[in-house]
Amino acid sequence: MSRDELQIAVDWANTEGWNPGLDDAASFYAADPQGFLIGRLDNRPIATISAVKYGNSFGFVGLYIVEKSYRQKGYGIQIWNRALEYLKGRNVGLDGVVAQQENYKKSGFKLAHRNIRFAGLSRKSSPVSANMVSLSSLDFGDLCGYDRQFFPERRECFLKAWINQPDCHALGIVENGKLSGYGVIRACRTGYKIGPLNAEDKDLAIELFNALTSRVPPGSALYLDTPEPNARAIDVARLNGMEPSFETARMYTGSFPDIALDKVFGITTFELG
Repeated sequence: MSRDELQIAVDWANTEGWNPGLDDAASFYAADPQGFLIGRLDNRPIATISAVKYGNSFGFVGLYIVEKSYRQKGYGIQIWNRALEYLKGRNVGLDGVVAQQENYKKSGFKLAHRNIRFAGLSRKSSPVSANMVSLSSLDFGDLCGYDRQFFPERRECFLKAWINQPDCHALGIVENGKLSGYGVIRACRTGYKIGPLNAEDKDLAIELFNALTSRVPPGSALYLDTPEPNARAIDVARLNGMEPSFETARMYTGSFPDIALDKVFGITTFELG
């Protein structure tokens, strides 16, 4: 896909009810400009998929959509196979709808855990910690180093675009001169999503959550995608009056990455991992 064509996939994702961010396309494309595929029939777009490469060992599949009138006709599997071919030799992850787990298993994916999307409303602003800073004020290399414990590979190009996108707020907590948590809240087609939300402990995650939500109007629709194995992440959502609204199956073709899932309180995005 070209950068402009990627908007087709994001628009279709919205039609599917996935509620993408207003500016997701630019950040997604920055991650891997070659990693977005479009299928055409008689020059009409009928299928999309993302197959993003990270580093030398990891890839992630998302935005797998076939236009409704062309489903069950063998077109989807063609673009799916092309995506996996592009990521050949890597451990590949995805966040799939639960109903498709068995189909993904046929392609060699194994279930690692569920992710739960919580939905709620933003509340009145809370006092913000004096240790809270804008991520743009920090050394970007330090942020990338900190982020690495939460993701299977470094993701500098994506991260730089993600924290600097329009309609977002990106904040970190600094303790004793070191980053101990960070998060991003961005405007979506409906309301706002927090992601990522990574922190050393639950209290810091709550501080970040409160600081991020203080940047949006009270009563706004709010979403947080949590990895189910991190019970503390679910606690943060429930403490803020949020309820489960959707879930995905996180699956991998290879071994499950050794990441600090107990410090992941909000997943960056289901589309890119």
